[in-house]
Amino acid sequence: MSENTQKKARSIEMVTGSLWKNIILFSIPLMCSQLLEVLFNLSDVAVVGRFADYKALGAVGSTTLLVTLFVGFLIGMGSGVNVRVAHALGAGKHKDTVETVHTALLLCMMMGLLIGAVCFFFSGRMLMLLHTKDDLIGQASLYLKIYAIGLPAMGTYNFGNGVLSARGETKRPLYYLAIAGVLNVILNLFFVIVLHMAAAGVATATAIAQYVSAGLILIHLLRRKDECRVSLKDIRFHRHAAISILMLGIPAGIQNAIFAIANLFVQTGVNSFDTVMVSGSTAATNADTLIFNVMYAFYTGCSSFMSQNYGARNKKRVLKSYFISLFYSFTTGLILGLLLFIFGHQFMSLFATDAAVIDAGMQRIKIMAFSYCVSAFMDCTIAASRGLGKTVIPTIIIILGSCVFRIVWIYTIFAWIHTIPALFLLYLFSWIITSIAEIIYFIIIYRKL
Repeated sequence: MSENTQKKARSIEMVTGSLWKNIILFSIPLMCSQLLEVLFNLSDVAVVGRFADYKALGAVGSTTLLVTLFVGFLIGMGSGVNVRVAHALGAGKHKDTVETVHTALLLCMMMGLLIGAVCFFFSGRMLMLLHTKDDLIGQASLYLKIYAIGLPAMGTYNFGNGVLSARGETKRPLYYLAIAGVLNVILNLFFVIVLHMAAAGVATATAIAQYVSAGLILIHLLRRKDECRVSLKDIRFHRHAAISILMLGIPAGIQNAIFAIANLFVQTGVNSFDTVMVSGSTAATNADTLIFNVMYAFYTGCSSFMSQNYGARNKKRVLKSYFISLFYSFTTGLILGLLLFIFGHQFMSLFATDAAVIDAGMQRIKIMAFSYCVSAFMDCTIAASRGLGKTVIPTIIIILGSCVFRIVWIYTIFAWIHTIPALFLLYLFSWIITSIAEIIYFIIIYRKL
């Protein structure tokens, strides 16, 4: 058996075979990758919280919004790469695939360098704009500067992940992430406990781990023998490929950033309650991270399968990929939400010991538990539109539905009623409104195929 045939056997077939089976097989490794990433990020907080002082913990926590913005943008670029490579592979266009892969590598590395430079040189100013406390800003700024050094590597890893996912290979990025993640935890403990580096220690560990994961995925791509191979002599910009990747990647990155900005206004609403409620809500928010990351695997599956079948001009299979991915993501959100509702107190006790804080967090959980499944209609449809090469209009809809609507809600309905249910119901209503608009747009572009 040739190496190419072996690689094909290890990858998930997207344009033939059972979509029900292939989408779930494709998505499970992605789920594990997403959960690993969450757990490794939690390890940063846990190590600092356990082995450093409270100021180091506060410093790391105060950078969360900015880190989410930067990482979200690079993940968006990876999504753009994934769709364009999948389009070319589905259409069987060898030359286009090669040009897209090599252009994408340059773009993602440069985007990582650009965002890293912004993060490094403007960390202090950005933290001041977020009203970071004076006694935390020093360590927080240092954390961001060191973290910024790893962003070019993160851009490279997301490039490689996008290419391999487009090929139907999701296990390999999971293995690389697992290796880098275990190294991250070990280095966290070494830098914080042995070298007493506190916030700077976990940032250094994260940056090193990012370069390890990027190095592993790049070495693999350099050794491949198919059209997804990276050849150093072929790395150059191809204008058409660059424009098509940026037209998808930048709006996808903006979408990720918008959610972080919208949630900043929600946090302002939470902060209008007492400290117990703020603490309870913060602890309950950990459920969002876990559930959304599991559901995200199906959105990546949706855009990847739809992209390849769109490239292969298989219109019926394109629509079927959307419906199956939507079913999987909706069902996952519903089951996990119900489990959270039933075992909410036990979940909250992982992050809080005070009964009042747990009860406060349960007020949020009781609303969110039945809302997660609704978000699938919005996010899966956005992924479907991205799979068809459309991201600009979905991004505008997201801005209006998930940002503007939430801000208006907070300053009208919530300001008038001012209860926890009145605050957190904005998620459900914003997802319903945005979903309707996204589905209408998707129907329009699908009919034009």
